[in-house]
Amino acid sequence: MAARDSASLLVGLLVLFHTWGVWANVEVNMEDRVEVFRGDTAQITCMFTSSDGVGGMVIQWFYVKPSGEKQKIYYQDTTMKVVDRGTQFTERMSVNGTGATGEIVLTISNVQPVDELEFICLVKGLTDGTGEGRTKLKVFETPERPTIEGVQTGISVNEDSPSKIGICEVKNGFPTPNITWYRNNTPLRADRDVVKVVPSITTESTKLVSVRSELSMKVTKEDKDNLFYCEITYFIPGGTKMTETNRINITVYYPSTAVSVWVESPKGKIKEGDSIEIRCQGNGNMPSSIFKISKKGSDLADSNVLVIDNVTRRQSGVYECTSTDTDTFDEISGNTTVFVNYLDPAVVMPKDTVVVAQGEELMATCNALSSLQTQTVWIKNGVEISVGHNLTLKDNTFETAGTYVCVVTVPEIEGMETNGTLTVYVQGPPVILEVENTEIDASYEETVNLSCHVRGFPAPSIIWTTSDGKNLETTSQMKTEEGIRSVVSVTVTTDIIAFCNASNEFGTEAVAFNITAIIHTTTPATTTTISSTTTISSATAKTPPAKKNPGGRGVIIAVIIICILLLAILGSVLYFLYKKGKICGRSGKQDLTKEKSSKDNIVVEMKSDNTEEAVLLGVNGEKQPPNDQSGEYLDVQK
Repeated sequence: MAARDSASLLVGLLVLFHTWGVWANVEVNMEDRVEVFRGDTAQITCMFTSSDGVGGMVIQWFYVKPSGEKQKIYYQDTTMKVVDRGTQFTERMSVNGTGATGEIVLTISNVQPVDELEFICLVKGLTDGTGEGRTKLKVFETPERPTIEGVQTGISVNEDSPSKIGICEVKNGFPTPNITWYRNNTPLRADRDVVKVVPSITTESTKLVSVRSELSMKVTKEDKDNLFYCEITYFIPGGTKMTETNRINITVYYPSTAVSVWVESPKGKIKEGDSIEIRCQGNGNMPSSIFKISKKGSDLADSNVLVIDNVTRRQSGVYECTSTDTDTFDEISGNTTVFVNYLDPAVVMPKDTVVVAQGEELMATCNALSSLQTQTVWIKNGVEISVGHNLTLKDNTFETAGTYVCVVTVPEIEGMETNGTLTVYVQGPPVILEVENTEIDASYEETVNLSCHVRGFPAPSIIWTTSDGKNLETTSQMKTEEGIRSVVSVTVTTDIIAFCNASNEFGTEAVAFNITAIIHTTTPATTTTISSTTTISSATAKTPPAKKNPGGRGVIIAVIIICILLLAILGSVLYFLYKKGKICGRSGKQDLTKEKSSKDNIVVEMKSDNTEEAVLLGVNGEKQPPNDQSGEYLDVQK
């Protein structure tokens, strides 16, 4: 037993000494890994030492295929350097160093993902001693910017299984990027019944990797406000980096638990005649939900909008909106109360028209039934004259007659008003309103329009007459707010007085218009130069520009007739005396100026270059020389 143990110990010592002798001859040191970006140049360093010295070493480079087989790519000794042909590195590799310094560097340009392999540096000494080192080459490529796409259709909370939310994708990275889904700021972890994440990886011919991740989950009502996005983690030399996609929101369909009903328009109080719009909406958004609006069990609309034009008080009441889910046939409803304010037509008492005597008092009322507080004002001729439902007119005159408008408004609602009218007639004799001008001068054959505005009730009748008792034909006659306006047209050929006579059962009233005919003439001289100017004016009795009554008109006519008779008598007496030779001697010849005038009055003014003499005037306008009646005379005409 002791002999067998001694033999085993001896064999172990021999093996140990042999192994120690190999490592003692050649020692190789290399980095565990070298990291570079795709397309860059990689340098793999091999450092070695030997107990025999570093000269005369044999150096070889290998890489390990994915199958595990070693492939030689380089050989070097003291006499030659050989790059193996037909490998993927033949055209892109180089080796620097002779080995005399104990360091040699393998350089590979334009590194690609397929170059991510393990490289072996094998060093053999002058004796049988051998050493090797290994370095893994790691290649990195930054992926493209990630994308996210959410589902375009809505997702119902009633789905039994997880529904697709969206897809994240990142392309052309190396090594393979990682995708993590987030809801708001919380990462989503796979849960078989609630959250499901399905990744898919695509490797291109260039060994670049694209990753696609699809998220499915069962949604709740709260997810309508949540934001979903993806976080992508990828590797770079010496570490990792992270990037995120845009945030997306999904449409979540959920059933209603309550229904709201409201009046969309008008805002505020409703009045009769308005168009109202009633809307309803559930707090859910299921597309399978349908609405109907009803009142007292009668369906009014098969939608969530009801429009009623020209609404009346009868349409006040409770309106109910019902939402039905056609998937589950669950119903839920809500309601609102609509009140239509009203304002009835104004009622005026006494109605329409009222007749009062002058000096009497009138009391009137105006009311309108309304659902709201009202305000009443009385208006006449556009001017507010009283506030309140009652109107009192004391000591009525023609000035208080007219149309009164009662306006009833509801201050709380703009545009809500009604009105009524009351026409007041005040009984009394005619009164001719002020005439601007009763003294009128007009040229011969000029047409003059005379206007007479009369107030009175009952409506007066108006007749136009002249001073000689003739009736004039009325040109136009119209009613006004104050009474009656009558117009007559007169063509002036002589002086004239026109009367406007108004009368009703309570009395009469008249006004006179004095029209004076104006004629201007110039008479040229013959034989002996005589310059004469004749002015003819009416001698009719002038009436003041005031209203005339029938008695005053008779006095004027009598005065005119008496004046004419006196002139006729005076003319006859003078003519008789002249024929008898009692007046003026008949000597010499004189030039005469003869002018005829109207029957009312004649004024003749004569001038001579030599003398001024009196001329006898007959009632017919004849001129007689004072001495010789048969002598020559000059007839001066208009």
